[in-house]
Amino acid sequence: MEFLTLQLDVGLAGVGLLFLLLVVVAVWQSVEIVDAYEKKALTVFGEYRKLLEPGINVIPPFVSRTYPFDMRTQTLDVPRQEAITRDNSPVTADAVVYIKVMDAKKAFLEVDDYKKAVSNLAQTTLRAVLGDMELDDTLNKRQEINAKIRKELDEPTDEWGIRVESVEVREVNPSKDVQQAMEQQTSAERRRRAMILEAQGERRSAVEQAEGEKQSNIIRAQGEKQSQILEAQGDAISTVLRAKSAESMGERAVIERGMETLEAIGQGESTTFVLPQELTSLVGRYGKHLTGSDVATESEGLEGLEFDEETRQMLGLDDIDEILGQIDEAAEMNVEELEQEAEKVKAGGESGIKSADEVIQEMDEEVPEADAETEPETE
Repeated sequence: MEFLTLQLDVGLAGVGLLFLLLVVVAVWQSVEIVDAYEKKALTVFGEYRKLLEPGINVIPPFVSRTYPFDMRTQTLDVPRQEAITRDNSPVTADAVVYIKVMDAKKAFLEVDDYKKAVSNLAQTTLRAVLGDMELDDTLNKRQEINAKIRKELDEPTDEWGIRVESVEVREVNPSKDVQQAMEQQTSAERRRRAMILEAQGERRSAVEQAEGEKQSNIIRAQGEKQSQILEAQGDAISTVLRAKSAESMGERAVIERGMETLEAIGQGESTTFVLPQELTSLVGRYGKHLTGSDVATESEGLEGLEFDEETRQMLGLDDIDEILGQIDEAAEMNVEELEQEAEKVKAGGESGIKSADEVIQEMDEEVPEADAETEPETE
């Protein structure tokens, strides 16, 4: 009897423990914790019920299942794909796709594995986009490729509740033969540019050298012109000074010259001389100068040589001071300034040197002026 009672107590304790364990498991199964960055789809007996929000959620125990969905932006690697471009050039390319679950219900009900589906769709789209482009475009227009792939992925992924945020093509590599051809083309292009730059440099050097020689010739021509002007002005001044000297010889020089002539006549063998009235007057004048007597002659004697107005103007006697001033100014010409101007021309800088056309024009203008001054002499 006691044995039966003991067995009954043990059975009741086991049932109680089992019930307690069952209750603990049921409570554990009925509580679902969802993280802040995800949502979970709830099914009861295989039937979709709702999406569980972040936090603690109570669900039916033992008959419920949950499927988590990460609501953050996710990265999918697109494996390297081989494609043939529109100009029949083989290329390989890989990419990365950034996606985000916008509707977890659609992602749960409309597609089996949304990550795998998006990855496969991106692979086929990448091959199709590369096949519609030229080889040069696939290498240079990365942004265009990215935009086309994203556009092709948008429509089907919207039905899955997935948004493609960005597509980035990482590498597009042509075949080895094409790469070698491209390297040769690049090398040839660089050689061509180097030859063009060298030719342009030589042409620029020749132009600069010609310009320097031109400016040097202009400076030399101006120097020769200045030298000729100074020489001509010097000759003119010499002529004027000789004329002034003749003007200022005075009466005594003329008388002495005449007496020398009388002396030469007296040394001749002839004893009879015929003297003109001018010579008689000259003798009287000479005697007055020697003795200081008051011997008078019909003529007052020879006066200093005077030039008429036309001759003085032709010789420039009235402008002698001005001409001498011009000579002094020309003599003060700074040779160092000409050398500095020449250095500026060689250095390619601006200078005040007149061009050859201006110099020729000025010389042409001076020639008519010289002709105009010569006309009175001809008359």
